[in-house]
Amino acid sequence: MAEALAEARRAGEEGEVPIGAVVACEGRIVGRGRNARERLRDPTAHAEILALQEAARTLGRWRLTGATMYATLEPCPMCAGALVNARVDRLVYGVADPKAGAVDTLFDLLRDARLNHRVQVASGVLAQECGALLRSFFRERRG
Repeated sequence: MAEALAEARRAGEEGEVPIGAVVACEGRIVGRGRNARERLRDPTAHAEILALQEAARTLGRWRLTGATMYATLEPCPMCAGALVNARVDRLVYGVADPKAGAVDTLFDLLRDARLNHRVQVASGVLAQECGALLRSFFRERRG
């Protein structure tokens, strides 16, 4: 999660909402991502999506079984759906997202028995740090 937080800090330094994600598999980081919607002018350039894309390239496969994603913020519906579609085994996230969280807050996409894959979830990891980074970013924006 410390590596995901480092990605989030980089996103904030780039003027992006400070959200970061990493994908680990077999004891090593295989994908990194940080929000890049503004920089790439891409509404899908969320940290989780970019980390999944890099992990798939690194591993040479789209099925990311055996992988764990670490994300600083609870994933949105798009990112949660991507975790299911990529067959990620586990998600560890920092802080809940009351406006768009699709794992525990608004929806429970990762454990929905109607889908063809379910993802194990651990939440609240480094929640204090993840939440403080987001609050600080938005406080500065509102000025």
